Amino acid sequence: MADISEAASASGTKRGVLATLELDARLLGMLVAFLAIVLIFTVWTGGTFIQPRNVFNISVQTVPVAIMACGMVFVIVTRHIDLSVGSMLAMCSAVMAMSQAYWLPSLFGLEYGNPMVLVLTILIGFTSGILMGAATGWLVGYQQIPSFIVTLGGLFIWRNVNWFTTNGQSVSLTDPNLLMFGGTEGVLGAPASYAVGIAASVVAVLTMMAARKNKIGHGFVVKPMWAEGTMMAIIVATIMLFVHWLSLYEIPAGKLRRMFEARGETVPEGYTAMHGLPISVLILILVAVVMTVVARKTRFGRYIFAAGGNPDAAELSGVDTKWLTVKVFALMGFLCGLAALIAQARLQSHGNDIGMLEELRVIAAAVIGGTALAGGVGTIYGAVLGALIMQSLQSGMAMVGVDTPFQNIIVGLVLIVAVWVDIIYRKRMGISK
Repeated sequence: MADISEAASASGTKRGVLATLELDARLLGMLVAFLAIVLIFTVWTGGTFIQPRNVFNISVQTVPVAIMACGMVFVIVTRHIDLSVGSMLAMCSAVMAMSQAYWLPSLFGLEYGNPMVLVLTILIGFTSGILMGAATGWLVGYQQIPSFIVTLGGLFIWRNVNWFTTNGQSVSLTDPNLLMFGGTEGVLGAPASYAVGIAASVVAVLTMMAARKNKIGHGFVVKPMWAEGTMMAIIVATIMLFVHWLSLYEIPAGKLRRMFEARGETVPEGYTAMHGLPISVLILILVAVVMTVVARKTRFGRYIFAAGGNPDAAELSGVDTKWLTVKVFALMGFLCGLAALIAQARLQSHGNDIGMLEELRVIAAAVIGGTALAGGVGTIYGAVLGALIMQSLQSGMAMVGVDTPFQNIIVGLVLIVAVWVDIIYRKRMGISK
């Protein structure tokens, strides 16, 4: 084992620092682009862009798109596309809003805000998303209708069924238990956030150490310890800096007073509290971790990448690609339901335009994150980073007064450039698809 580590160390000095750290070239490029965006808008806004309040808002606004982008990775990897995710989000949101505000209270005689109503509402919303996604998957997988056509039709169908579901009216949502999923109304506070950050850092380090031990046990060459330690330090520093920065965002005095009044108390003299980590961001992190584990460690994930890499070979190997397609789109539908819950909680209402054009942002996030439209290649962390890059770009442009149409033009150009760069990268790396 010592020989293996020494050999890796010796080779590392020859290959250079970046090669020794084994950083993915595309991931490194995305990180550089993200840091460039942050630097440019920080200077342009006189430092306002990186203030804790703005970082908090960007994080919360990124969540729905990033959650759906995680599912879109699987869809695109299997050589399909889903243009209906924004409309499915709207449909799930409409069903949940009507269920919580009208249908369930009327059916069971319960008051609005009853926890049981919220639980049933969430189950109904998630089930609706799964069923819509499964129907899409059945049409694509078993009926062999191109996913572009099926989901384009779904875009129009669900967007307008959403309108009829609420009779074209917005639905106000004031249940505090629901609003906890939205961001500003659902935060951990500074102490709990630091505890979560420390726990996440420990898990990350232990996971990396376990992976290293497993490689050595199987006789694989591993990075030298200094490189492993450097990566651990970078990851831990990123986690703790993010937690610390959000823990600097103070809860406004008026909101703090309302929170105490809701409990029948008064705010103590000189008392202050910080936002810390939003619950919605924690949900996104959980989704990203679970989806990554599914992609790398489960049979379902291996089948997805096998089918996307070579569908014919996958079928000959015994993979039921039709049923796999149903499951992938059903998973996409579930994530649309989850994104709908968080989106309506953040907005504190359901409107008919909720999720409008989100399908384009979701696809863009996945593609910018390195998912190949030809299928077979994609990462969950890349999609999340892609969503963060897009939201940071849009938020920065809004802060400096760029008109919305021009913002969309820039996003479109970024998408085209991302695909162009990916094509160039694949040609240089000798990747055929």
